[in-house]
Amino acid sequence: MIQADIQRVTERIIERSRDTRRDYLAKIRRAHRPGVSRTQLSCGNLAHGFAASDPHDKAALAVDRAANFAIVSAYNDMLSAHQPFQDYPAQIKQAARELGAVAQFAGGVPAMCDGVTQGREGMELSLFSRDTIAMGAAVALSHDMFDGVLCLGVCDKIVPGLAIAALSFGHLPCVFVPAGPMESGLPNAEKGRIRQLYAEGRVGRDELLEAESQSYHSAGTCTFYGTANSNQMLMEILGMQLPGSSFVNPGTPLRLALTRAAVTHLNQLSPLSPDFMPLGEMIDEKSIVNAIVGLLATGGSTNHTIHLVAIARAAGVLIDWQDMAELSEVVPLLCRIYPNGLADVNHFHAAGGMALLIRELLDNGLLHEDVSTIAGKGLRHYCDEPFLDKDGEVQWRSGPLASLDSEIISSCSAPFSREGGLRLMQGNLGRSVIKTSAVKPEYRVLRAPAVIFDDQNEVKARFDAGELDRDFIAVVRFQGPKANGMPELHKLTPVLGVLQDRGYKVALVTDGRMSGASGKVPAAIHLTPEALDGGPIASLRDGDMLELDAEQGILKVMDDAALARPPADYAGGHEQGMGRELFASFRRVVSSAESGASVLGV
Repeated sequence: MIQADIQRVTERIIERSRDTRRDYLAKIRRAHRPGVSRTQLSCGNLAHGFAASDPHDKAALAVDRAANFAIVSAYNDMLSAHQPFQDYPAQIKQAARELGAVAQFAGGVPAMCDGVTQGREGMELSLFSRDTIAMGAAVALSHDMFDGVLCLGVCDKIVPGLAIAALSFGHLPCVFVPAGPMESGLPNAEKGRIRQLYAEGRVGRDELLEAESQSYHSAGTCTFYGTANSNQMLMEILGMQLPGSSFVNPGTPLRLALTRAAVTHLNQLSPLSPDFMPLGEMIDEKSIVNAIVGLLATGGSTNHTIHLVAIARAAGVLIDWQDMAELSEVVPLLCRIYPNGLADVNHFHAAGGMALLIRELLDNGLLHEDVSTIAGKGLRHYCDEPFLDKDGEVQWRSGPLASLDSEIISSCSAPFSREGGLRLMQGNLGRSVIKTSAVKPEYRVLRAPAVIFDDQNEVKARFDAGELDRDFIAVVRFQGPKANGMPELHKLTPVLGVLQDRGYKVALVTDGRMSGASGKVPAAIHLTPEALDGGPIASLRDGDMLELDAEQGILKVMDDAALARPPADYAGGHEQGMGRELFASFRRVVSSAESGASVLGV
């Protein structure tokens, strides 16, 4: 039985989405045609579509008895998380042939890494890369050649972009195929300690690079619980990835078997199957609520307060931060994964992983069980975990009934926190979100004077000059989507962390983003309206007293008179270099963070 508060929020979302969901379903139902898609093509169209195929695939595509699957991949060999995808197309094509189907590589999409661009100008392209990924994937799917989609992506903007595109082509079934995390390296807490020592000038670049290289050391996703691994959790709890497939390491026999099994499941969902299930019909309001619950229960990335809004909207479902905040009040925090704890995602997987988490949430009425998934009807399928049988084929068995490490995964009867790790902040400065799961209670409430910055690099400069050894709230503004693309400001974490460790009460308020790895310093982020869009934050000055209360959800300037000042001038200049001028049109039309920071109008 679903808990009453979960049901109440779900019903509100259903009612709010009534018109948009109806229109969306009508659209994808008009796009569906019985049989395989390519029967709509002329002979000339079809000849172009299989001209380069090998003889076996060409013969299959020439008739209408074989499903054809699109492969859309974010492969590149610079980024560790996406490098394993190099071999996936060949594996997928062979698996499809064995099923009497065909798979074609339909297109590649960009995959930028926020870890590489952190603190650099390239980060200003990051958020908008999500929408270019969505558009690029849509181009790949635009040929009416395909009867299903395999999406290969892992990291921050890539999975949301692929999900938006797949839902836009929601008349097709879709399976997401992950690559898995790298094996555990230098513990994340130790990496963070070295970063702070470097920020203080107590270790040099050589020591810092050595620590970073021991942490990020091989193919696979970074092991902390940032946006990339939050993506994997979301795709699984949405039923868009195979049960237990999110956190299996690359290059293992089980990883290969799961990739092949993804093709089998997609074939079972194709228009030629009696179990045909298009993605747009599969993902509904209950699915989206499940995703929010999963995010809260695991202390997932704040980036998904933006991305989930956009993903849901692509399916005609309207959610907002109020929904997330109300769910956070009743969903307990069940996981301690760095930066919310010392464990990484490999430890989480070993402690019971997604199967245990989903079972615990289902058994306590916190998830909707009656949803459709690629594994079949009902989320109970996702209480199972994969294993290899004696023939090397993947099978599923019941996952653990209790945590194998209660310091990593707890239970609803003894959670790490009675509430989820997210709080909606409101007051005379606007609305923002704060991730509380990694912030100790004694740091969650403070009143302190503002120190104003219009560029994140100014924070480090003033820190190095010894000007920040005091209690203060750093206000870093003109960082919203209209100003400069809403870059992540994770570069600020070591500096503010050092000051907190020195005994000062510090916090961050910004219309920008923080990394999914943001941690122990309270940070009210995604402030809307942003400074460049009439936000009150533009009127603040050094010394204005601010109140940040993450327990009560309050963010305000104490003296309302401060808001009567004219806004500060915006320096701008973000059309120079690094391809940023290409995104000028995006910034002019982008919606607010609370609306999903989208330019697509989905």
